Amino acid sequence: MAQKRKKASRKQVSSTRTKKNSLTATDREKFRKILLEKRREILINVSEFEDEALRKSRQDATGDLSSMPIHMADLGTDNYEQEFALGLMNSERKLLREIDEALERIEQKTYGTCQATGKPIGKARLAAQPWARYCVEHARLLEQGLVREEEEEQASA
Repeated sequence: MAQKRKKASRKQVSSTRTKKNSLTATDREKFRKILLEKRREILINVSEFEDEALRKSRQDATGDLSSMPIHMADLGTDNYEQEFALGLMNSERKLLREIDEALERIEQKTYGTCQATGKPIGKARLAAQPWARYCVEHARLLEQGLVREEEEEQASA
């Protein structure tokens, strides 16, 4: 009789742990709103970067009356600033794709689950990085180069 009680209490504990780690519909909705707000901010940023980086000429960019820079270093500075802005745009677009993928996972109700291990992603990690695809443990392995993303994508396909 005592053994049956122990088994029952173990089941209750394990189901409680599972419930604690999984996201509720309210949690998913909260993260969906956060992701949509971040997405809106990024779209505004990308638009501003495009305007800044893709100006037609130095005269448009700086308001100079001359179409030639006063010094060769000015030309180098202009090129550097344009390359820098294009790099930021690229980073923002990548983040935008990650956010869109996270929103898709919310729709599919797979949000909050590590795509590599199937383990729950902690709420603290999702609060810090709502578009996270991996749990902390797997993300560390990726950063250390112990696991490659291509391998796991092929394994899950």
